[in-house]
Amino acid sequence: MTEETPEALVDEARRWWQTDIIDISPGEIALRGYPIQELIGNVGFVDTIWLMVRGELPTRAQAALFEAALVASVDHGPQAPSIAIARMATTCGSPVNSAMASGINVLDDIHGGPGQQCMELYLEVEAELAHGGDLDGAARTVLQRHRDAGVRYFPGFGHRFHPLDPRKEPLLSLVDEAAANGVVDGRFAAIGQAVEDAINEGKAKPIPMNVDGVTAVIYCELGFTPALGRGVFILARSVGILAHTIEQMTQGGRIKGPMPKSIGYTYTGPARRSVPDEREE
Repeated sequence: MTEETPEALVDEARRWWQTDIIDISPGEIALRGYPIQELIGNVGFVDTIWLMVRGELPTRAQAALFEAALVASVDHGPQAPSIAIARMATTCGSPVNSAMASGINVLDDIHGGPGQQCMELYLEVEAELAHGGDLDGAARTVLQRHRDAGVRYFPGFGHRFHPLDPRKEPLLSLVDEAAANGVVDGRFAAIGQAVEDAINEGKAKPIPMNVDGVTAVIYCELGFTPALGRGVFILARSVGILAHTIEQMTQGGRIKGPMPKSIGYTYTGPARRSVPDEREE
């Protein structure tokens, strides 16, 4: 084995981690090439999120649409598992970082993942369109493919609490406005509508698009990948988790479970019974 020179070892160590995101040297910090001192006071936090994850600064119109999606996802009350878990962790003595991490860690495929999954669904419809045919037909084909695979719930549609998600129409209006101004092309808004129409074919009670479905439209329109769509949702919901964590710290409370002790729970095991005097060896 050839022994490396000290210079070669140092060069290998420097190349061990490589990043296009940040460049730091004594007295200097640059994000994606922009000196931090020029960003401070001139570029907003939402613009900086976009810069960090996309590599370039957004236009003002792109940033405005992105920000609207983030605002819509900030919080959904203390009954949301991620919020409830953070609040319960606080009453168990967890500091703010641990309580927030506890809440964020449950933003998984079911609670936190439908936005990403809906983006994947829209992209599948877009890919189906490339085979020919019209949009409505492509949406039906993709949904039937999922139904044939045993899928019963389509992420981004329906809501267990809201008959009509109050975030849907304001966000779709902003997408329409952005499309009219050439900020986005509107094709994913059309895909989202086609999927909603296909889901509701033959149903007496409609299953409308929810916030995950409409933010999936926005993130697809803006060119985000599905994984990044989930990531920015987690960023947005972290604000709500932080607010509830601090509120619970202010309110106090000790070892609060998911329900008051007076309500209890439902036991479904065997009736009370005695331990037998003799048992089989």
